[in-house]
Amino acid sequence: MMLLKARSKLMMISEHGDERGYLTVIEGNKTIPFEIKRVFYIYGTKEGIRRGFHAHYKTKQALIALSGSCTIHLDNLERKDEIKLDCPTKILILEPNDWHEMYDFSVDCVLLVLASHLYDAEDYIRDYELFKSLHT
Repeated sequence: MMLLKARSKLMMISEHGDERGYLTVIEGNKTIPFEIKRVFYIYGTKEGIRRGFHAHYKTKQALIALSGSCTIHLDNLERKDEIKLDCPTKILILEPNDWHEMYDFSVDCVLLVLASHLYDAEDYIRDYELFKSLHT
């Protein structure tokens, strides 16, 4: 099975606020380009730890640093990018064909992930050599 060549992209969403604070709204199929079927978050990641090390066959994700910051390494063999997530209005729409690793987590980082599919171990590509072979 070859992977599609969709491009992950960074987008900003609007915030609404005043002296009382801020509110940001995320709606599936509207704010982000897919229906949200699963939500999880990563926090308490120790200094120097990298996470991820995989791609997907079908799952799209939206990554948001609700607090703190982290960096996302993207690799689809045609280009490599480093994306810094450092505010809750910045969203990385992660396409399945991007190998991704998360690192450089600040102590207070809470990384929210909205996913287009329920968890399925068979959807994960955890071997980089297999990932490369699926792109050719």
